[in-house]
Amino acid sequence: MGAPLPRDPIADAQRNWESRGWADVAGPMASITAIMRTQQILLARIEAVLKPFGLTFARYELLALLGFAREAQLPMNKASALLQVHPTSVTNAVDRLEAAGLVERSPHPTDGRTTLVRLTPAGRKLATTATVELNAQVFANSGFSPTDVQQLTRILADFRRNAGDFT
Repeated sequence: MGAPLPRDPIADAQRNWESRGWADVAGPMASITAIMRTQQILLARIEAVLKPFGLTFARYELLALLGFAREAQLPMNKASALLQVHPTSVTNAVDRLEAAGLVERSPHPTDGRTTLVRLTPAGRKLATTATVELNAQVFANSGFSPTDVQQLTRILADFRRNAGDFT
């Protein structure tokens, strides 16, 4: 990240919206833009922690998901659904993780159309080590107060539910 700006460009954008006659949507525009910028900041922090491990956040999420799964494996289509990403994204992540020896593919024992992805011991070790670092460097120092965390989690869950993300 570069040097901090002397003032908030999102607040400036909100004032510009208001001066153009869009006051009724200026607040929501500013909130949405702030969420998008916050996502960029948080992702950059996460990616900086994961880079020494040779992981992106998407690949880390898959390793972590498999680490929580019974028997450390899932059908690829279920991993896609749980991660809420397109199946192609999971396939790409599995390709990279498999090449690194962190996961393995295998046919489903009873459904020939389904491929399982399983965490290897090396994948489990890396996921655990990366999680320890993320917990220490990002999640324990999120920049949000405990009250903010609770409120944000509730507000964003309500939005996601209303958007059809889950029931």
